[in-house]
Parts: sequence; structure tokens; C-alpha cells
Amino acid sequence: MSGKARRIVLAKAFEGNVTGSNFRVESYHLPALKDGEVQLEALYLSVDPYMRVWPIKVDDVMVGEQVAKVVKSKDPKVPEGSIVQAQTGWTSGSIAKGSDVTIVADYPDPDWPKSLALGTLGMPGKTAYLAFLDICKPQPGETVVVSGAAGAVGAVVGQIAKIKGCKVIGFAGSEAKLKYLKDLGYDIALNYKTIKDLDKAIKEAAPKGVDCYYDNVGGEFSSSVIYNMNVRGRVCVCGSISAYNSAAPPKATSLQLAINKSRLTITGFLIFDHYDRYDEALQALIEWVKEGKIKYKEHVTQGFENMPKAFMELFSGSNFGKAVVKV
Repeated sequence: MSGKARRIVLAKAFEGNVTGSNFRVESYHLPALKDGEVQLEALYLSVDPYMRVWPIKVDDVMVGEQVAKVVKSKDPKVPEGSIVQAQTGWTSGSIAKGSDVTIVADYPDPDWPKSLALGTLGMPGKTAYLAFLDICKPQPGETVVVSGAAGAVGAVVGQIAKIKGCKVIGFAGSEAKLKYLKDLGYDIALNYKTIKDLDKAIKEAAPKGVDCYYDNVGGEFSSSVIYNMNVRGRVCVCGSISAYNSAAPPKATSLQLAINKSRLTITGFLIFDHYDRYDEALQALIEWVKEGKIKYKEHVTQGFENMPKAFMELFSGSNFGKAVVKV
């Protein structure tokens, strides 16, 4: 790789739906390596919903994680040829401190793609593991509802819930996604786009009530689930993708009555608070994938220049599984 690379910057602040005009592709020259630094060549890049609401300024490089190859190194702990994870944003090539990258673990099966470090074995998988187990505290026989169930996080949450002996109900937005959820082991998969009476649908799917709700979408949908929860129910708020493109704060039914009546615990979760437990989560996820208890699916877009397209598809619902871009 030469000293030239490409990056994608925020050309115009997000307002409403994400469009191609929000981004600009730039070419730039990489500076010479300093001691302790490595030069990276991107192999796979992640697109995730949080990028829509992450606080970045116009003309800044879009944030995000990538799996990259170390093509030059001045850090003896990160030799040339290493495959690493790095928070270097939407860049085809970059310079990073060796101390800021993580060498991708050796997987038990050589056929597992290294892009799994961005999905099931990466931030989404670790989010599912830590948030669901720590906050929802699932018990055998309990009923779990997952919204955004076919996404990178939701798909793993549902499978962990089955491992823990729960009944699992997943909501997604297409018939193809419902089939995917059933393939993953979800007991019930429902299309929220075609349901006319959500409250009725939840009651029919969970006649004994909902014990745990893993919330990826927020809005009125989540209010409906929460009003169907059992006493001492637990809610993990992981995301609110239904509101990310809204110009104004969305309106939803007040939750206080349900929280008080059922003595609910509702807790927000950000993976970045839990760096110290990444290895714990990774080792558990690797073992479950090896045992076939967790399956994975990737939605791969080809070409660095198609990063904006892959990102926009997150909000149109046209992809499912972990969305990655292969350079």
C-alpha cells in the first residue's frame, strides 16, 4: 500500500433521513510512521445505527470500527501482517498507535471470517452478551421480547435467551427476516409492519406476560411491550432506532404507570462502559458459535465507496444480520 488512502467525511449534518449528500469521499496522503505507530489497510468496515447520532462535526471523518491488515509497523507488539481491529473510522488506510489496536483473536475454525470481529464476536455480540445477561438476568421459563430482532445485536440476544431456557419472541420488518428468526431458534417471530393491533399481538404471543424486554427501537412500539410486562420485569434499552432519523423527538405513551404498577427495572446500556469485560464476552461467544448454539449472518456490501449506501440500508430495513463493507 502506498501513502495514499481514502476517507469518507460528514459533508452535511444529518437532518431527517440519511442521504448520500451527507457524505463526501476524499483522497489523502498518510503521514510517515512514528515510533509506536502502525499503518493499516482496511479489509472490512462496520456500519452501525449509533453512527447516526454520534456527535461528530461537519468535515470530520465518520466514526466506526474496522478490521484491517497491518502493512507497516513501528510497534514490536503489533508486527506487520497482523489482522487487527481499530477505531479508525471510515478510512481505507490509516495510521494508528499500536496501543490503540487489538489483534483479532485466532478463531477455532479457519473458515470463520475475520469480519466476525465486527459482528457476532465484536461490539454487537459483546453488547448482546453483557447487556442481556447483566440487565435482563433471564431465568429458565421466562418470556423474552426482542425488538429489532434480526439486527446484529438482536439476533444474538435471542439466541442467548434460548441458551438460557427462555421463550423468545422477536419482532422484525419482513417475511424474510421472520424466517431468519425462526432459523435462529426464536419461538415466535412477528412482523411489526403488518400488525394492526400491537397490544393484542403481544398478549396473544405472551399470554403469561413479558418478563424481559430487550429494546433496540424505542417509540410507541416499546411502550406497548412495556405495558404487557410482568411484575419485576426487566428492560434493557440498547437503542432507539425508530427515532434516529426523526426531526423532532418522537411521542409515545407515558411509561410511568406501567413502571410503577409492575415495579419494572429499566436500564440503559452502552458497550463502551465495559471494556474490562470484553474478553469474558468474547470467549463465551466463541464457545457458543463453536458449539453451534449461536449462528451468524452477515450482510456484506462490496466496495469502500459504498459505505454510505450500506449505512442508509440500516434505516430502510433492507439488510439483516451484521452489516459490513468489504474493501
